[in-house]
Amino acid sequence: MNGKPYVREIPKRTWYLAKWRDIHHMLQESTSLFIGVYALLLVRGLGALADGEEAFQAYLESLSSPLSLGFHWLLLIITLFHSVSWFNVTPKAMPMQIGEGFVPGYLIAAAHYVVWVLVSLFILFIAGVFTNG
Repeated sequence: MNGKPYVREIPKRTWYLAKWRDIHHMLQESTSLFIGVYALLLVRGLGALADGEEAFQAYLESLSSPLSLGFHWLLLIITLFHSVSWFNVTPKAMPMQIGEGFVPGYLIAAAHYVVWVLVSLFILFIAGVFTNG
């Protein structure tokens, strides 16, 4: 009998490509990079706003280019993926116990989706999307 334990070889750079759940997790984590880039883009907009009306108008014009519009559509898709995957994992990260039992996971996720929709509608209302004029 050999006293040396069996050690399974794991590729150092491609370990996450072996199983779908690992690929999904890596995609989930990489979305934060795109959200960080978008945050920097918004900070650039604040800097342009601080520099005056002319600089801010130039910033707004740069956002209307086809490349920028494509980037924003890509960011929307990535952000939706990030949000949905986070809300679906929330019951595992935040189990709620009431008495002896636990709240079903689908209720926790559903509550997050409801709040997400309500906050989104509130922001759209504040932005004036629902006004006639």
